[in-house]
Amino acid sequence: MTDSSRRLAFGVLGTAGIARTAVIPGIRGSEHTVEAVASRDCERAREFAAEESIPRSYGSYEELLADEDLDAVYVPLPNGLHAEWTKRAADAGLDVLCEKPLAVDTSEARAVVDHCEQRDVTLMEGFMYRYHPRTERVLDLVVDDLADVRTVTSTFRFPLYDRPNDVRLRPDLAGGSLMDVGCYPVSLTRAVLGDPDRAYAHTNDTRDAGVDTELAGVLEYDDGRSARVASGFDTQLVQRYRIDATNGWIAVERAFDAPVDESVSLEYEIDGRHAVETFDPTDQYRLEVEHFADCVANDTTPLTDGENAIATMRVIDALYESADEGCAVDLR
Repeated sequence: MTDSSRRLAFGVLGTAGIARTAVIPGIRGSEHTVEAVASRDCERAREFAAEESIPRSYGSYEELLADEDLDAVYVPLPNGLHAEWTKRAADAGLDVLCEKPLAVDTSEARAVVDHCEQRDVTLMEGFMYRYHPRTERVLDLVVDDLADVRTVTSTFRFPLYDRPNDVRLRPDLAGGSLMDVGCYPVSLTRAVLGDPDRAYAHTNDTRDAGVDTELAGVLEYDDGRSARVASGFDTQLVQRYRIDATNGWIAVERAFDAPVDESVSLEYEIDGRHAVETFDPTDQYRLEVEHFADCVANDTTPLTDGENAIATMRVIDALYESADEGCAVDLR
């Protein structure tokens, strides 16, 4: 539980849909508060604040960071802006919950993490699925019950229809399916198998946008284990993973963006025992915020901290490099 003696006052940099539909409700559900929102469009910020009952709005990100009544910021800006505004928030002495991925590449991620460490602020990357009780249960089963996990197969695809100006299709803002949703399968693979030794990938740009709209990748380990990851904007919604071991398997549907108001489940067969476990409706964004606030209050390291963000980014970089070069990329 978060230390109730310190309720964090959040500012939100940007008016992204995920802030409105997921993270702001998560902040309020955790008994913390959203006190300010900023946009580069003053009227947009004002309208957003009015619709979401946020006390203050600003027509620039700089103005919000100068608000002395804030404790922390949530950064849901396009990927290409994460690093700059995370560092500027740290310069203002504000703790930062930044949407995934933290940066556009490994080098930039390392610079952001170092900067936040130097400014002595808490930095957390917003992989919300890691805080869902189902994910915790899966990882417990992996450690305690599965013997010799050999493969992980994970996919996150959804249809990005009729949105040619979407930031996810802009190379200058680090768009692409791997950066947007493929990072979830990469994160899950690392949580189960650890960091791979090699990466291979194929990408396709079906929109002629300059970014990958489809990606298929293979992550290999020197001991013979492997993972397959996939992402895309061109097919119907699918988000799932399966973990296979010598004594059984675990399968999860609706794996990453779990609904707040519906129960979810996981299925497994281990040592001949088949089971389906169901989890009550849970707001994983609220749990993410509570973890962040708890780390701020107790000066502890978040589960999805900066070092974890750097490691995930290394794999993403290797997948992109492989797709560009047409060969496997060594990560050792």
